[in-house]
Amino acid sequence: MTDAPSERTRVKRLNKRAKYDAETVHAILDATPICNVGYVFKGSPYVTPTLQWREGDHVYWHGSSASRMLEACEEAQVCLTVSIIDGFVMARAAFNHSCNYRSLMAFGTAHKVDDPAEKETRLRNFTEKLWPGRWDTLRPATAQEMKATTVLSLKLDEVSAKVRNGPPGDDEEDYAVPVWAGVIPVQTQILAPVDDPRLLPGLTPPAHVTDFSFGT
Repeated sequence: MTDAPSERTRVKRLNKRAKYDAETVHAILDATPICNVGYVFKGSPYVTPTLQWREGDHVYWHGSSASRMLEACEEAQVCLTVSIIDGFVMARAAFNHSCNYRSLMAFGTAHKVDDPAEKETRLRNFTEKLWPGRWDTLRPATAQEMKATTVLSLKLDEVSAKVRNGPPGDDEEDYAVPVWAGVIPVQTQILAPVDDPRLLPGLTPPAHVTDFSFGT
C-alpha cells in the first residue's frame, strides 16, 4: 500500500484493503463504464449515475448540455465513484458476511472540454474504446449534436481504491460451526445482440457488436 495522495482519500476503515497506485486505479476504471458522480446543486447533494472512460491520467464523462449534473459539476468539486461486485462472501456468522469487490473514489475539480475538435476526439475515443471501429461507420455527428453535448474531465490526482477478494474471514471458533461458507461469484454477462425492428434488410451485426466485452 502506497501513501494516500490526500487526507480525504485516505482509507480509514479496513485500510489493509486500500490501494493508491495508478495501476490499480486505472484497471478498475477500465473494467466498467459505469460510475456515479457526486456534486452539490443549489445547496443540495446529488449523485448521478453515468458512463465514464479513462484516457491516461484523466477520467471523462458526458451528457446533455442541459443536464443539471453537468452544469453543477463544471469547474466545481466532485466525487466520482466506481464499484464492481465480484462475489458475495458467505460466512458462518451474519456479522462476517461480505462482498468481494473493486471500488474507487476520485476527488477534484471537473473541467469542461471547450475545444470543439478535442470534444469530438474525446467522444470518438469513448465510442472506440467500447466498440473499436464503430465511429467511422456512423453517420457523422452534426454541429447541433456536438453543441448539445458536454464533456467533462477530472484529473486522477486524488484517488483511493479499495479491494477485497478471497474467502470469508470467520472468527477462529466459528470454523467448527456446521454451516456452508464460501463465495458466490458474480459476473456481468454479455448476451447476443438483438436487431432493431427497423433494421435495413441484409444487415448483420459487425464484429465490434458480436465480440463486444469490457473489463474483467
